[in-house]
Amino acid sequence: MTEKELLITLDSGRLSKPQIDRLVGELEKQPELAKILFAQVFVEDREGTFNASWTFDHLMRKKLEYLLPFFDDFADKLAKLRTESCIRPMAHVCEMVCMAYFKKKEPAFTQHITDTQLEQIMTVCFDWLISPMNMAPKVFSMTSLYYLGQKFDWVHPELKQVLQDTYADGTPGYRNRAKKTLDKLARLGH
Repeated sequence: MTEKELLITLDSGRLSKPQIDRLVGELEKQPELAKILFAQVFVEDREGTFNASWTFDHLMRKKLEYLLPFFDDFADKLAKLRTESCIRPMAHVCEMVCMAYFKKKEPAFTQHITDTQLEQIMTVCFDWLISPMNMAPKVFSMTSLYYLGQKFDWVHPELKQVLQDTYADGTPGYRNRAKKTLDKLARLGH
């Protein structure tokens, strides 16, 4: 697949899950197209479409390491996203990155990602967590922040306060994740 073919596919109307799966299968063989796909997320964010962000999320589920060559760009640009359709998949990618870095301690991530980049993710995750948007990005963000708090000690008390303040207004899924996160924080003494 060429860059042009990728862009044509992304611009061909809303893609179905089977179409996304086929596209991801192609992209798994061409890591160099991951950066082009990520750039397209920001084009679609302005246009109000989300084929690229959905595809990017699914590609990262299979090949998260494809993000590393342009991770600085990823961390730097997250705060520029405006539409929930694009934020949700990127929040999920942040969660996967934090799990790879903190939970799995994958050397490709722990040796490549800087504290500055983690701080950028932390800032945007707090912004998403406290913003008036749907719950999915918030759920992904609270998990990312839980892991980030293992490195930045001020995060856990702030996260706890936000979760306590927003728990009652959350959806059942939000409350479930918030309770689990609060329980984990309590076990750590927060």
